[in-house]
Amino acid sequence: MPARSAGILIHRPDGSGIEVLLVHPGGPFWRNKDVGAWQLPKGLVGAGEEDDAAARREVAEELGVVVAGPLTDLGEVRQAGGKVVRAFAVELDVDIASIVSNTVEIDWPPRSGRKLTIPEIDEARWFAPEDAHRHILPSQAPFITRLEAALAGQRNGTCSSE
Repeated sequence: MPARSAGILIHRPDGSGIEVLLVHPGGPFWRNKDVGAWQLPKGLVGAGEEDDAAARREVAEELGVVVAGPLTDLGEVRQAGGKVVRAFAVELDVDIASIVSNTVEIDWPPRSGRKLTIPEIDEARWFAPEDAHRHILPSQAPFITRLEAALAGQRNGTCSSE
């Protein structure tokens, strides 16, 4: 069974539509990567844990932000490595200057046995959807499209929340 992650695509209104919050992974592997490297805050779903609970936990760990409101289900994608990611969306105005990420320990260089403690994310940034499509991991880009469709549906009275 492939690994399973869950996350939340946070969005807020802006003058001409919406902005989405994406995070840049910390550590030396991602240091010089930008376009195609950003992600929604997400992480592994624990044994017996519901996807939405895991998504809320991951946002709290990676951003220091509690998401308490209802979530909109954006479905799943399968990433290149086989991991299945389920995403939810919530409208929330997060001050990126106040974000505090947890840290994780990795082997660096890989398989060297040497440990390095890194922040799970090293930056969070608000993006307009067209910029987000360019910066996000390609496998996660459908979540932005699905969010835009869900918000259009809400404006037309055809979308429901979880």
